[in-house]
Amino acid sequence: MAATSATGIPFPTTTTTAATHHHSPYVITKQFFTRPTYKSSRPLTKLHVSSSKPTTTTTTATTTKKNEETIFFDGGAHYGDLLANLLLGFTLLWLPLTLAAVFRAFYLRYRFTNLRVTVISGLTGQDRSDFSYNVIKDVQVVPRFIGEWGDVIITLKDGTKVDLRSVPKFREIAKYCLSMAEKPVVLKESGAKGF
Repeated sequence: MAATSATGIPFPTTTTTAATHHHSPYVITKQFFTRPTYKSSRPLTKLHVSSSKPTTTTTTATTTKKNEETIFFDGGAHYGDLLANLLLGFTLLWLPLTLAAVFRAFYLRYRFTNLRVTVISGLTGQDRSDFSYNVIKDVQVVPRFIGEWGDVIITLKDGTKVDLRSVPKFREIAKYCLSMAEKPVVLKESGAKGF
């Protein structure tokens, strides 16, 4: 008995017996499923999970706590800097400084941890500068707008000056940097200089 399609065209005779026993117009052909072959040079490894060695987990937990990074300050420029510059931005003369303040507010972040200082900038945060406290030679502060925020100027041992603008809690951050760099905590502060 040959199976035919709905249009009356006979199907090929390479059908299985299951297709001829069922009254289906479709042909079931024998398909042998094969395992896909991957051409990878990496060896396969099996993961063995075991909880028979609790002593190794406790020793690794104690060593990671010593090297764990704790954050002292993580934030951007002070909001007062943005607000003051936006108010003065209505004058055409102050407009470039307003644009710089908007950029600082939205695209600049400072992070001070127990291990390093990080400055993250750029539209997507791709520009990142890190340095350890061991390379700090000197820290100076410049207060802005009656001392509400200020600039922190960090001088490194190679002579590079890192200027962190419009930092909130700038005095505490500068003292923290000096204490982490193991320098005497004496701030060099100049007088307030505008916004």
